[in-house]
Amino acid sequence: MDATSPATTTRPAPGAALADAPSHPTEARSAAPRSTPAAVGRPGPDGAAEPPQRHPRAVITEVRLSAFGAHRAAVFPIAPVTLFAGPSGSGKSQVLAAYGALAALGSGAALEEAFPDARARIPDRAVPDAQRRRGFRLGCTVDGPAGPVRLDLAVQAEPTLRIVGERLSQGGQILLATALRDPGRRSVQAAWLTGGSVGVTRAPLPDNRLGTALLPLRVAGSTAGQRQVLAAAEQVVVALRSVFPCDPRPEAMRAPVPAGAGRLLPDCANLADVLRRTRHECGTRHTLLTEAARTGCAGTVAGLDVRFPAGTGPGAPVTAVLERGPGRPATELARLGAGELRFLALALVLLTGPGVLAVDPAAELPSARQVLTVLADDVDRGLDRGQSAELLRLALLSCGRGHIRLAAAVGEATADTARRLPGVAVVDLTA
Repeated sequence: MDATSPATTTRPAPGAALADAPSHPTEARSAAPRSTPAAVGRPGPDGAAEPPQRHPRAVITEVRLSAFGAHRAAVFPIAPVTLFAGPSGSGKSQVLAAYGALAALGSGAALEEAFPDARARIPDRAVPDAQRRRGFRLGCTVDGPAGPVRLDLAVQAEPTLRIVGERLSQGGQILLATALRDPGRRSVQAAWLTGGSVGVTRAPLPDNRLGTALLPLRVAGSTAGQRQVLAAAEQVVVALRSVFPCDPRPEAMRAPVPAGAGRLLPDCANLADVLRRTRHECGTRHTLLTEAARTGCAGTVAGLDVRFPAGTGPGAPVTAVLERGPGRPATELARLGAGELRFLALALVLLTGPGVLAVDPAAELPSARQVLTVLADDVDRGLDRGQSAELLRLALLSCGRGHIRLAAAVGEATADTARRLPGVAVVDLTA
């Protein structure tokens, strides 16, 4: 079977499909180690592995693309501010797509929602096996109070989209392993650490959902082993759910929008409504945004405000404007350039948080214990050097406080500026 095809032969052992893909398809059978149900939950001498140094909040510290698009055996460290740079076709967007798909699965999305273009994620030159199956592999590491936890996925994209293998591990100990045992059923066989006299629990899980996200509904937490599984699974889910993919669309941001909840959408089409809210509820952040607008928008900027049509009530369309100072007419955002609109939207994203952005963080944790990660592909598209530099400044300002992180793909000009800034990690990719 090709290294890029996640399913093994008939009745594979749980976790067997999850070994990191070798660099060449011909190495698949000899290079891929196998895991069996007996390896699930193998305890250390004292019954539980001692975690290393812990991060105070759950954050994704590494994305792995074992076999995904143009990437094979690729590992990408994720810092508070991480920029992916490289020529067209080097795979910058694919890294962010993988990150976003993992986040969607962690938030409860079905596989079809997380990978609407699954076939495009099959590694280049992947050859189908005898059953005409092809797929891809990806994963991440989440650090936090429970210590570093690894999540690895093997996804079959052809002929049917399904998760055929998943592994949750910590310190070399497998906490959850799943594998496709019967291709005729829409389920995978799962085994997770129980501890005590039982050792391991086995049960089927759906093949189109992330098993890790389902564990809190299936594990009681009555043994030390179960509590370890729960802590690891919940840490991964919290980190994955706290992700905001952002791609401002200037053409959608120009028209007035109905006054609503004031939570920014991923395309930022409701920017005017969010500015209405921040002006009245987030005075400090609104002031910071106004200061940023003075750098990123042409002409004099005295403030950011909103306008309502005369004689209208609640829910009326809202128009955002740049105030130009005493005696000067305000400029509606509809008259701004595409780069100015993208700049304002991205600046707003970096200066706000889950309460303003349309994300669904873990409700069971206080916001002070969560970190929001903004994913932005081609973040500097349409921006000039000054606007890009100001966004980097805002990113360092906001991310330095520990409650927000940025992972973005950038062009070479922005990357060149970022390489000279302490605190920015630039990941250079080659075509």
